[in-house]
Amino acid sequence: MGKNRVDGQAAFVLHLHPYSETSLVVDVFTRDHGRVPLLARGARRPRSAMRGLLMSFQPLELGWFGGGEVKTLARAEWLGGMPLLGGRCLLLGYYLNELLLKLLPREDAHAALFDAYAAALGELAAGSDDAPELRRFEKTLLKELGYGLTLDVEMETGLPVVAEREYTYLIERGPVQKVGAGDTAPDAVPGLRGKTLLDMAADDYADSRTRIESRQLMRQLIAHHMGGKPLQSRRVFIELQEL
Repeated sequence: MGKNRVDGQAAFVLHLHPYSETSLVVDVFTRDHGRVPLLARGARRPRSAMRGLLMSFQPLELGWFGGGEVKTLARAEWLGGMPLLGGRCLLLGYYLNELLLKLLPREDAHAALFDAYAAALGELAAGSDDAPELRRFEKTLLKELGYGLTLDVEMETGLPVVAEREYTYLIERGPVQKVGAGDTAPDAVPGLRGKTLLDMAADDYADSRTRIESRQLMRQLIAHHMGGKPLQSRRVFIELQEL
């Protein structure tokens, strides 16, 4: 057991689901081991020490053992320092979790993505404007998965993007200058200002139009890489807005 033991891992809970009458399978995101499924034996029992620790959006330190696909959780410690998410920010937190669950392979470590996730949760918990944090996280996620964005160079000419010009973003390629109303390919996101692209490259979302256009661009890029699979968190968010 010692050879397959891991301890002292910074982690966040992404998802919980019951396993037998007394246990849980916990999908966690760790800094050094990526996304790992863990069996928390007895965690559903009323007196279990782990019952109140395995919360989403809270920093944990975990230890586990085992060589199979699902490891066994050995210890969990709450590190504290993170206010609970509520309201709109709670839904946005579930959106981040769903992206990781659906796009990140198991046991594929991405320290930079872990840090971006922790930073996004910290800013959401502090009540900051969500647009910068979500876009930064989405950009980091796509980069870590091998789909990094080209934002400041026009793909066909190699020239720098100009703030005052209009562009179309070709998915999996990058921006091209928009020439006319009928030049949009099926795998493209039209109607982007050069300023929006440059703002995104600089992680500057102070401009309201940049926030709108960057959300549209990232939404279509993520939908493309998810292969059309719907995001449940987005559906819930839309339904609550309609209510």
